[in-house]
Amino acid sequence: MRMRKKPWARPELEGSHIFLVNPKENKGKWKEVFNNDNPIHLELGCGKGTFVAVHAAENLHRNYIAIDIKDEVLVLAKRHTEKEFKDRNIENIDNVKIMAHEIGLIEELFGENEISHIYINFCNPWPKKKHKKRRLTHPSSLKKYIEYLKPSGEIWFKTDDDELFRESQEYFTESGFVITYITYDLHESGFKNNVTTEHEEMFTREGIKTKFLIARSTK
Repeated sequence: MRMRKKPWARPELEGSHIFLVNPKENKGKWKEVFNNDNPIHLELGCGKGTFVAVHAAENLHRNYIAIDIKDEVLVLAKRHTEKEFKDRNIENIDNVKIMAHEIGLIEELFGENEISHIYINFCNPWPKKKHKKRRLTHPSSLKKYIEYLKPSGEIWFKTDDDELFRESQEYFTESGFVITYITYDLHESGFKNNVTTEHEEMFTREGIKTKFLIARSTK
């Protein structure tokens, strides 16, 4: 369902220190943005922000960048992050940045070896053959990611879509990754570090299993 335009969303975002108005200016300088040498984790398509909010609040020794294209969802990610930190009595949000940017142009944002982990959660499966190159796990995208991933950097990928999951395994292998963990039913797998997203909750209620893998760069 398409979200309606909310004219108040951008002013609210720009009033927050965790939102970056011109993220391209930070390419190659993300350590300076966070003012530390902690590993940087990147979520592509953060939606309403539950995933990044929980991860960041539980792992203050890591930096998190969350990207989506719509102000209307990013403002919810901002609010979720603020609430998660407040609920845990964490006074300052120092390890999160959110930004509006087209994921297909992600190479504009990051320099070589700047990112330790990438998270791709329930991305559009683009099932039609002519659209498959738009997938966030397509080799054309993975070849971009591997440039700014650190050596042995990881991509964590979750989806409800069987075909996308099956074909993505081939994409990762073709693109210089090795799959180090895989499950076709994440919630029954015993995997300890899962943070459930909004889409994940919805699909689980419908009886759809979450597929999950971890792919490590071999560069």
